[in-house]
Amino acid sequence: MRILLTGFEPFGGQSLNPSWEVARALHGLPLPGSQGAQVTAAQLPCVFDQALPALQQALTQHTPDIVLALGQAEGRCDLSVERVAINVMDARIPDNAGAQPIDMPVIAGSPAAYFSTLPIKSLVAGLRASGFQASVSQTAGTFVCNQVFYGLQHALAGQGVHSGFMHLPLLPEQAAHWPGPSLPSWPASLQVAGVRQALTLLVAHRQQGLSDLRQTGGTLN
Repeated sequence: MRILLTGFEPFGGQSLNPSWEVARALHGLPLPGSQGAQVTAAQLPCVFDQALPALQQALTQHTPDIVLALGQAEGRCDLSVERVAINVMDARIPDNAGAQPIDMPVIAGSPAAYFSTLPIKSLVAGLRASGFQASVSQTAGTFVCNQVFYGLQHALAGQGVHSGFMHLPLLPEQAAHWPGPSLPSWPASLQVAGVRQALTLLVAHRQQGLSDLRQTGGTLN
């Protein structure tokens, strides 16, 4: 089974991005009990004009069965499994090339949104049972993370690939110097362990052909 794990380069003046630190740490590693499944990591640029071509190149090169795209979300305190990607780019800050699209579609003429094809409820339940804080998130934002999530689901629609997006907390090295109020953070080792467990759960779920759990993961706001 082929697994593609993507992460982003640092952005917003940072020198680290937990999504890439985790992805590259897991590159080439086997997953426990997965019958030889290994992880291939690919770094994506935090640039609107370049992210989707880089993603498509990785998809074409590796033809994965499972894709988990990772991103950084300051202020998140857990492994946030995203439910839906929306067809809009509305950047609060410029990307790494200085572009700042406002109210622009990710892919013109395409659906308003795509849902994750990962078993998001089963994944959250499995992570919690393994001792990792996790939750279903109802928004991936409107920056490059959402753009990649939307582009991923658009590219793989109807192909039978399990694909989706997960946001990660800051690293302690980032949170220690973040301006403003203190923000939650996870050490890299814990994030690596959590994402590795997430991939292990996704492989087992696909191999067993299970349906997603039907349990609450919604919010009031």
